[in-house]
Amino acid sequence: MTRKLTEPARQQVYTLLVQIGRRAGDGLPKGATGAALMIYASGVDEAEAVRETVAVLKQAETAPLDVTGYGTLAEREAEGHEIDAGERALMQRALDENAVIVAQMTPFFDHQKG
Repeated sequence: MTRKLTEPARQQVYTLLVQIGRRAGDGLPKGATGAALMIYASGVDEAEAVRETVAVLKQAETAPLDVTGYGTLAEREAEGHEIDAGERALMQRALDENAVIVAQMTPFFDHQKG
Protein backbone atom coordinates (compact mmCIF):
# COMPACT_ATOMS: atom_id res chain seq x y z
CA MET A 1 0.00 0.00 0.00
CA THR A 2 1.45 3.36 -0.96
CA ARG A 3 1.06 6.50 1.07
CA LYS A 4 -1.25 9.14 -0.37
CA LEU A 5 0.34 12.51 -1.07
CA THR A 6 -2.10 14.21 1.29
CA GLU A 7 -1.28 11.88 4.17
CA PRO A 8 1.25 13.49 6.51
CA ALA A 9 4.58 11.76 6.98
CA ARG A 10 4.99 10.06 10.34
CA GLN A 11 7.00 12.18 12.76
CA GLN A 12 9.50 10.51 15.05
CA VAL A 13 11.69 11.87 17.83
CA TYR A 14 15.45 11.74 17.49
CA THR A 15 18.03 12.10 20.24
CA LEU A 16 20.76 14.53 19.26
CA LEU A 17 23.93 15.72 20.96
CA VAL A 18 24.84 19.22 19.78
CA GLN A 19 28.10 20.98 20.56
CA ILE A 20 27.88 24.76 20.53
CA GLY A 21 30.55 27.42 20.62
CA ARG A 22 30.41 30.88 22.13
CA ARG A 23 28.39 33.70 20.63
CA ALA A 24 27.30 37.03 22.07
CA GLY A 25 23.96 36.62 23.87
CA ASP A 26 24.17 32.82 23.98
CA GLY A 27 23.28 32.61 27.68
CA LEU A 28 26.20 30.34 28.59
CA PRO A 29 27.89 30.85 31.96
CA LYS A 30 30.78 33.31 32.23
CA GLY A 31 34.04 31.59 31.39
CA ALA A 32 32.44 28.77 29.41
CA THR A 33 34.08 27.98 26.07
CA GLY A 34 30.97 26.26 24.72
CA ALA A 35 28.51 23.55 25.71
CA ALA A 36 27.02 20.19 24.87
CA LEU A 37 23.23 20.04 24.52
CA MET A 38 21.20 16.83 24.74
CA ILE A 39 18.21 17.44 22.53
CA TYR A 40 15.03 15.61 21.56
CA ALA A 41 13.77 16.79 18.18
CA SER A 42 10.90 15.64 16.01
CA GLY A 43 11.17 15.06 12.29
CA VAL A 44 10.12 12.72 9.51
CA ASP A 45 13.76 11.60 9.42
CA GLU A 46 16.95 12.37 11.31
CA ALA A 47 18.14 14.87 8.67
CA GLU A 48 14.99 16.97 9.16
CA ALA A 49 15.36 16.80 12.95
CA VAL A 50 18.95 18.02 12.64
CA ARG A 51 17.99 20.87 10.27
CA GLU A 52 15.19 22.03 12.57
CA THR A 53 17.44 21.80 15.63
CA VAL A 54 20.22 23.85 14.05
CA ALA A 55 17.70 26.47 12.88
CA VAL A 56 16.16 26.78 16.37
CA LEU A 57 19.58 27.01 18.04
CA LYS A 58 20.69 29.75 15.64
CA GLN A 59 17.48 31.69 16.38
CA ALA A 60 18.33 31.32 20.08
CA GLU A 61 21.66 33.09 19.39
CA THR A 62 23.83 30.00 19.89
CA ALA A 63 26.57 28.78 17.57
CA PRO A 64 25.99 25.08 16.71
CA LEU A 65 29.28 23.43 15.73
CA ASP A 66 28.57 19.70 15.55
CA VAL A 67 25.56 17.39 15.76
CA THR A 68 25.70 13.68 16.61
CA GLY A 69 22.53 11.65 16.13
CA TYR A 70 21.66 8.74 18.44
CA GLY A 71 18.50 7.68 16.61
CA THR A 72 14.90 7.17 17.62
CA LEU A 73 13.58 5.73 20.86
CA ALA A 74 13.20 2.30 19.22
CA GLU A 75 16.73 2.44 17.79
CA ARG A 76 18.20 3.42 21.14
CA GLU A 77 16.28 0.65 22.93
CA ALA A 78 17.55 -1.86 20.34
CA GLU A 79 21.10 -0.75 21.18
CA GLY A 80 20.46 -1.36 24.89
CA HIS A 81 20.27 2.27 26.05
CA GLU A 82 18.52 2.72 29.37
CA ILE A 83 15.83 5.37 28.97
CA ASP A 84 14.07 6.56 32.11
CA ALA A 85 10.52 7.86 32.46
CA GLY A 86 11.62 11.51 32.50
CA GLU A 87 13.49 11.10 29.23
CA ARG A 88 10.52 9.29 27.67
CA ALA A 89 8.21 12.11 28.78
CA LEU A 90 10.43 14.72 27.11
CA MET A 91 10.54 12.63 23.93
CA GLN A 92 6.75 12.39 23.93
CA ARG A 93 6.48 16.14 24.45
CA ALA A 94 8.80 16.76 21.47
CA LEU A 95 6.57 14.50 19.37
CA ASP A 96 3.27 15.99 20.61
CA GLU A 97 4.45 19.57 20.11
CA ASN A 98 6.54 18.91 16.96
CA ALA A 99 9.31 20.61 18.92
CA VAL A 100 13.01 20.80 19.65
CA ILE A 101 13.55 20.26 23.37
CA VAL A 102 16.86 20.86 25.14
CA ALA A 103 16.88 18.20 27.84
CA GLN A 104 20.32 18.94 29.26
CA MET A 105 23.05 21.55 28.87
CA THR A 106 26.62 20.89 29.98
CA PRO A 107 28.94 23.91 29.65
CA PHE A 108 32.60 23.44 28.76
CA PHE A 109 35.34 25.31 30.60
CA ASP A 110 39.01 25.55 29.67
CA HIS A 111 40.74 24.92 32.98
CA GLN A 112 44.24 25.22 31.56
CA LYS A 113 46.01 28.38 32.62
CA GLY A 114 48.97 29.36 30.53
